[in-house]
Amino acid sequence: MRVRARVAVLTIVLGLIGCGPGSGTLPAARGKGSADMEKKDEARFRSATFAGGCFWCTEGIFERLRGVERVVSGYSGGHLAHPTYEQVSRGDTGHAEAVEVTYDPAVISYAELLEVFWRTHDPTTPNRQGYDVGPQYRSVVFYHDAEQKALAEELKSRLEADRIWDRPVVTEIVPRGAFWPAEDYHQDYYDRNPEKAYCRSVITPKIEKFRKIFRERIKPPG
Repeated sequence: MRVRARVAVLTIVLGLIGCGPGSGTLPAARGKGSADMEKKDEARFRSATFAGGCFWCTEGIFERLRGVERVVSGYSGGHLAHPTYEQVSRGDTGHAEAVEVTYDPAVISYAELLEVFWRTHDPTTPNRQGYDVGPQYRSVVFYHDAEQKALAEELKSRLEADRIWDRPVVTEIVPRGAFWPAEDYHQDYYDRNPEKAYCRSVITPKIEKFRKIFRERIKPPG
């Protein structure tokens, strides 16, 4: 594919959307009224939900972005309540392995999250990412509101028009329904298991590529 040769085009496309980060920060005051301050502080965050293959990979990438407060791995887009990893892995529950990203729009915009999402997985392979095969590995943007839907659809259309990839983009853009957090051992999987074979051979190369492309948006160490 000619993805690398067209990275500049993708960056220009995203710039045309014009959805920059918001403004305003809240002081971290404590003491009297601190409960109200905490509520206001929490209210400034927004949520985004993406599926781009194995959630261990997707989680490991988004956790490193400045402006991302929290990332939860889970299952979305299916018809079974409270699914388990084993059930989803069979490929018949309709769920995709997904991540729910809590972010501060004063630091990073939804358009920027979309950019990271589309540039860190292959959105042209139906029900597959590399050696991970099945509907649970499909590419999906689960939008939370009309604004997210419009941004995702506009960017997808521009990417297809500019032929960023050799094949059509198959990413689904659908409303965010129930999101079921995955089992505890899936959370922060890469950071807790960097020496596992899958982490070394699949996730680490993705994160290294991500660091090169988005080095100015990565959280500082610690």
